This record gives sequence, C-alpha cells and structure tokens, in this order.
Amino acid sequence: MKNYEFYLAGSLEKVFWNQKPQVMEQGEKITIFQGERAAVQLVYRGEPTPQEGQKPELSCEVKGFPTKARLRDVEPVPSAFPVNGEVDDNYLSKDPGMFPDLLKPKREDKIVPIFCQYRSVWIDFPDTREVPAGIYPVEVTVSFGEEVVTLGFSLEVLACQLPPQRLIHTQWFHGDCLADFYHTEVFSDFHWEVLEEQIKLAGELGINMLLTPVFTPPLDTEVGGERTTIQLVDISLREGNWSFGFDKLEKWCRICQRYGIGYIEVPHLFTQWGAKATPKIFVEKDGVEEKMFGWHVKADDPSYCSFLQAFLPALQEKLLSLGYAKEQIYFHISDEPSVEHLESYQAAKAQVADLLEGWLVIDALSDYGFYEKGLVERPVPANNHIQPFADHQVKDLWTYYCCSQKYEVPNRFFAMPSARNRIMGVLMYLYNIRGFLHWGYNFYNSALSKEHINPFLDTHANYAFPSGDSFLVYPGTEGKAWSSIRGEVQMEGLCDLRALEALEALAGREAVEELIYEGQNKPFTFTSYPREASYLYELRRKIGEKMKELL
Repeated sequence: MKNYEFYLAGSLEKVFWNQKPQVMEQGEKITIFQGERAAVQLVYRGEPTPQEGQKPELSCEVKGFPTKARLRDVEPVPSAFPVNGEVDDNYLSKDPGMFPDLLKPKREDKIVPIFCQYRSVWIDFPDTREVPAGIYPVEVTVSFGEEVVTLGFSLEVLACQLPPQRLIHTQWFHGDCLADFYHTEVFSDFHWEVLEEQIKLAGELGINMLLTPVFTPPLDTEVGGERTTIQLVDISLREGNWSFGFDKLEKWCRICQRYGIGYIEVPHLFTQWGAKATPKIFVEKDGVEEKMFGWHVKADDPSYCSFLQAFLPALQEKLLSLGYAKEQIYFHISDEPSVEHLESYQAAKAQVADLLEGWLVIDALSDYGFYEKGLVERPVPANNHIQPFADHQVKDLWTYYCCSQKYEVPNRFFAMPSARNRIMGVLMYLYNIRGFLHWGYNFYNSALSKEHINPFLDTHANYAFPSGDSFLVYPGTEGKAWSSIRGEVQMEGLCDLRALEALEALAGREAVEELIYEGQNKPFTFTSYPREASYLYELRRKIGEKMKELL
C-alpha cells in the first residue's frame, strides 16, 4: 500500500514514534495454554500524501482464530521524569519524552495513521478457554479501498490450561484517588461503578489480593496531612461501647470475589515510617461523627488500644463469615520499618500481638538484620535486597519493587524495556516466591498526597517517582478502566510463572531449571538475568514443545 508501512511486532516491543521496532518474521509461532492471552502489535507508519490534510481511515481485520480479537490503540504518554538518580544501561531512554504505554479501547476496527510516526495497535485474544488445541494461522489484514496488506503469524494452543495462580499478587488499590479523579463522592453510585471497573481489570491482570480500605490506609500521606477519606466500615462509639457496620465492606468483598480476587489485605494498623501514630479513622461518637484517630493520636494511645481490641475481632469474624479462610486474609503493622524504627515498630506490634495471633502479617522490609530480630515473621524485601533473605531460605518469601529499584533489577518504568518487566515471572519461579507486592495500582496523587494529579499528563507524581511507578492502569472515560503495556506484559510474566509450574508438575523441577538455563550462564539472580526479549519468546516455545511431549 503506497505511502504506508505495516509490520507485526511482539508484545515486548515498545513502539516509539521515531524508531522502527524489531519486526516479527512472517508466520512466526506463538504458543499459549488454553485460557491464556496471546498478544502481538500491528505497527504502522504513513507518509504525507499529495492531498495535504487528508487522513484516510484504514480498516483492520484479524482472521483465522476461533475467537474474536480485541484491538486497542497503543497511545504515547508524556514523561518529564523517566529516570531518577543512578541508572544502568538497560533503559530504552533516559530523556524526557513520549513513551508508548496506554492501551486505549478502539470503538471501531479502524486505523487513522499519524503521518511520519510509527504507531501500533495491540491485538490480543481475551478468551481462549474453549479453543481446541491446534495451530492456527492468524491473518492481520489492513485495507484501504481495494488495496490490501496481509501479515500473519501462527498461534498454537496447547491441549491443557495453565494451573491456577499460586502466587499471591497485590498492587495497592487507592479507591480515594478514583473519587478524586472523577470528582465524585466516595461510595456514591458512580464511585462504586468506577471501583468495580478497576477491580475487574485488576483480576484480569493477575492481581488476586486487594488492599481493602476498612479505614483510610495510612500510606503516602504527609505527616500531619490528609488524603481523601475512604472508610468501608461504619464505626460508632456510644456510652463506651463500640459497634461496627459492615455493609459497604461486604459489597466490596463480593465485587472482589466476582472477579477472582480471593485475598484481602487489611491496611496498616499504624502509620508509615515508624509506626508512631494512628491511621485516620472516623467514628460516630454519641451521635456526632468525628476524626477520632490520625496523626494527632499516638500509636500507643489507650483509646486506640481499646478500639483495636474491639475492631479487629469483629473484622476478622466478618471476613470469615464472607467466605474467606484465615489464609486469605493478610494484616500489616507499618510499612517499611528500618533499624531506627526498631523500638516504635516493636511497641506497635506488641500492642496487637494477641489480636493477630494465628493470622498472617506481612510488611515491606529490606533490612535482613531487622528480620533476624524476629519482629517480622513474613518479610517482603525489595528485589534489590532479597538475596540475604533467599540465602537464609526464608520460608514463603515475598518480594516487591518500587521507585528505588532502578539499578540492574527488574521493574516496570516507562523507560525500561518490557522484557525487564516480564522476566520477573522466571525469577519468581527460580526463587520460589510466594507473593509479589507493588504500592501503585492506581495512585493518582502527588507524593505524600499533597495534591491530586491527572495521570494522563503527570505520570511521575509531581517529579517524585520515575514514570510508571505510581500507577499501572488509567482512569478512562465514563468510569472505564484502561490497561497499559506494563500491565499486560506483567500478566505475561505471571503466565510464564504458571507455565513453568505446569511443566514442573509433569517433568520435575530439575528438568524445568535445565530448560531455563539452556544456553545461559547460571544461576540467574535479580541482578543477573537475560535481558533480551528473544530469551522469553524462546523459553515459552520450548515449554510448549516439552508440554506436547509429556501430555
């Protein structure tokens, strides 16, 4: 088609406007399990035509696969702060600019080229559960009038499904930010619609545990400041007696269960950075609602102790009655304690020790010496601090990354290649990781929640965090939730993990590790691993071949 270029590219390509991406070979094969999504990108570029100002609409059609393809435009998003401090050489760019990230649903299967820019359409197949095993030649055709361009790849579906996700995966959910962005009242009808949309997308992206605001989470809030109140539990104190209304919590949990989110994460019981104060909690006291707890109340205040003594047993009983097992409910004391917080964290933990006995408690913790003292039974170290925990064979080990994990280790920043995001699946398999945590599913505030931001314009929380750290999804029009390249690629990594576990069930762990390390220098660590997208594509091909041999 004159004046146009068309290519297929893999899901691990980031298509920048001025760079031709790595192109897939015609007929290249992708292998998936039944129920797994497969994704490619249709890359296109147009040159100006003699008729200035004309922007022709090109029709796009995907044929050859039993289920309908979904098409979404890959939209560039601005980043004025793509990197922060020391970085390595495994970045796509360190300069401010436009980065491909947002996946915007298409209303029609049409393409309107932006002249002299490479752009792409994200093509995937959301539902492959009932697709019979086999190899399907998929054709992507682009037409304009009588002119037609056809590109193709093979999509192989194995005769088995992925095992259920064993990994517990939480991305901290900030429901208050949704109310702020859409300018709607917390827990209004529209707010509930928006919450459900973003919870649904979380489930689709492999998030199976959700931070549940039984009270406003004491996270990323300036000392002495406030973020918008979001409190699922109605709390009353009358004549010294506490009572609790759980209707909104029940509604929240039913939504989570509807979308496959089987774990509940209770917010931190004490403030961030030292556990020195109490979370913001509103209480109806003798008929008048007041902010009874917050920065103004110390962590060891007797009134807070009294509240927790009544609240935690009631909350635990309610969650159990909603169908959760104790193993599906997680609590926190305080986020990221360090050695200087030893005394205050220890005091806070002691305050609730009897109330949380027999329950699961996790906290982000990167100081192994702190763990050695026995104050955190289930630590969540950052992936650049995980090695001492792994070397000491800490049981049921979790990990996380955020803004500080920028050198050598995997992460999901705009400026990083997608392979650096997806490789986490392989590494979590090798390290037998039990859970993965990230703080920013939909944080649409500046750092410390001093102001609200528009995530389509400010992708770095007002120059606080490298773009891509503070949120994974976008608040779309009409309350819809829009995904990102990073979210989809992260899901691919989770599927890699499950595929390796499926193969292990048939061939044993030793055989799986041999496959992972074939042609590579071993062992892999969180700072030493294959950087190339081709490694991940090839690993999935080899897993597929082995599965066919063993099924």
